[in-house]
Formats: sequence, structure tokens, C-alpha cells
Amino acid sequence: MSMETPARLGPADVLRVGAAGLRSRPLRVFLSALGIAIGIAAMIGVVGISTSSRAQLQATLDRLGTNLLTVGPGKDLFGDASKLPEESVGMVRRMPDVESASATAALRDARVYRNDRIPEGESGGIAVLAARLDLPRTVGLTMASGTWLNAGTARYPAVVLGAASADRLGVGAPGVQIWLGSQWFKVVGVLEPNQLAPELDAAALVGWEAATARLGFDGHPTTVYTRARKDAVPKVRDLLAATANPQAPNEVEVSRPSDALAAENATDRAFTGLLLGLGGVALLVGGVGVANTMVISVLERRAEIGLRRSLGATRGQIRLQFLTESQLLAALGGAGGVALGIVVTAVFAVTQGWPTVVPVWAMAGGILATLLIGGVAGLYPALRAARLPPTEALAAP
Repeated sequence: MSMETPARLGPADVLRVGAAGLRSRPLRVFLSALGIAIGIAAMIGVVGISTSSRAQLQATLDRLGTNLLTVGPGKDLFGDASKLPEESVGMVRRMPDVESASATAALRDARVYRNDRIPEGESGGIAVLAARLDLPRTVGLTMASGTWLNAGTARYPAVVLGAASADRLGVGAPGVQIWLGSQWFKVVGVLEPNQLAPELDAAALVGWEAATARLGFDGHPTTVYTRARKDAVPKVRDLLAATANPQAPNEVEVSRPSDALAAENATDRAFTGLLLGLGGVALLVGGVGVANTMVISVLERRAEIGLRRSLGATRGQIRLQFLTESQLLAALGGAGGVALGIVVTAVFAVTQGWPTVVPVWAMAGGILATLLIGGVAGLYPALRAARLPPTEALAAP
């Protein structure tokens, strides 16, 4: 009597048998897949939102440029505040690799109020700055409304407000007057927010000449903004201190505003790593749910397993059936999680005005992670099902 060779299951047969087991318990399958989906959605959402944020930052830097350097006074040998020479802007502007240079000067004795009835201590923390006319071109300022100072208004009591200072003063449009330095100044413009020079957002900017004639300005700049050629930024940075103050270069501080944004980006990445860890924990919990579902499925379907074994199914085929069910269950959760993560990213990015960016590697990684989770979670139940003797399985209630 010859032994018959067991029939082989093709890939389509394996998928059909595995899917049949899932269709018989839809609610349990949904809840288990939901656990996987939440973990994957958390990971995709974290990566997508972080990537969209970085894309917005990169777009901002591309628009504003990373070649902006600032020069300011530091401390002298005795720890006292030093001053930049009045000629520092002109000297910096004459450097070979400098495209443009401009400056502001803090007028620390001047205060800004909405009107002359406001108590002296309620200035709102708004800084008064003397500004050169070419400041917008160098820094990349844009007007939200009104106009920037010109050769005429720079000599008269005219002021341009930063975005934050206009909000604090309750000024929505040019044409109104504010009480600045114990005299009335007319608002001629309001600036858009600027990420590379956020100190200008909370400032009231007056002309260089008006500050000298009306507010006791001594002519010494406190911040020199410098645009260098992009390929010469490190070289210019090394020479700026000695150029701005040849007599005391050690009393000059040079910074690059885009470095602060890069540091902020690095902090965001660290925070993203933390959130990815939390998403991984959620994914692990989902994997435990899949394993639990498959173990219960094996216990409930012992009669089915015994019947299949008695009809000639091998242990390998039983093992493959339950492993396929586990993989399909995890794949359903993974696909749903990727879709949910993309939706969450898109909604958040749109509300923030960011571009929506979800890396392909994150989506592919999410699917691969679910398949791995499904394989690990389904391995023990599949082995347990394959080890059940047919007679014991058929005798199960």
C-alpha cells in the first residue's frame, strides 16, 4: 500500500484559508487590528508632522537665507557693556564678500505707549530701535501693511511696528499715532513676523535721523546685520569682529541667526525620537493583542484543526494557515494605521500652514513593522495549532 503525497497549498489557497479564519470573527479582528493601527498611526503621524515642520523650516530658510550674520557689542575686560563704533556699518559693508549691511540701535531710555494716558510701567516690553533705511533688504523684512521708512519719514516722528508690538498696542493699520519717547509718533507701517530676526517683531522702529534729533540717540549701533556671499559665510564670520571694531575685536559678539533655528530643529528631532518610542510601545501593545487573538482562535478552533488534520492537512499547512491569519491581521492594522497617520499629518500640517510631507520610508517601514509584529505574534499560536493531535482536537468540545 503506497502513501499518498499530501496536496500542496498554493499562495492563493493559503491566503483564502487565512482570510476565512478572519472573516468568521469580524469584531475581534477589528479590535485587534485597531491596536496595530493606533501604533502605526502614532509613528507615521510623529514622523510626518516632524518632517512637515522641517520642510516648512527649510522653506523659510531658503526664503530668508542662511547667510545672515549679526554683530553686536559684548563686554570689555572689566565686564562692562562695550559699544560698536559709529563707523562699524560702513566698515562691514566694505568687506569684499559682504553683499549688504544694515543696523539697528536700541534706544533704552525711550518707551512706547498706545497714548499718553497709559501708566509709565505698562509699556508692554516693546523695544524702541533706531533703524537704517536699508534694513528690510538686508534682513528680509516684508510689510504686512503700510510702508517702510524712507528718506523723508526717517527724519520725522514716524514709526514702523513689528508684528508683536502692533498687536500689543492694538494697532491694526497705519495712520494712527502712538506715544513714543514722550512725544507723538505716527505709525506708517506694520511688519510681517521674521524668523531670522525675531527681536524686530517686538520692536518699534524709527528713523536714524529722527532718533538722533528727537530721542537722544548717540549714533552707536547695537546690532549690525550682514549678508555675506553664501560660499563665504565662514570666512566673513571669522573677520567680522575685527572689521566692526578694529580697536577691540574681543569686545564684539558675532552670531548666525539660522544656527538658532538649526538648534531648534535638533531639539524637535530629539522630541520626535521620544514620541517614536511611545509609538513603538503602542505598536507592541497592538502586537500583544494580535497574539492574544490568535491564541484564543487556536483554542476555539481545535475541532476545525482536528478535522483538517484527519482529512490530510500536514502540520506545516496548519502552521502556515495560522501564521498567514496573523500576518493578514497585522497587515490590515498596518494599512489602516498608515492611512490614519497620513490623514493626521495632513490635517495638522494644513492647520499650521505647512507643506504635508510623509516620507515613503516611514510608510514602507510601518507596513514592514506590522508584518514583523504579525509574524512574531502569530508564531506561537501557529506552532501550538500544528502540534495538536487530530484525535485530541476532534474530541474537543
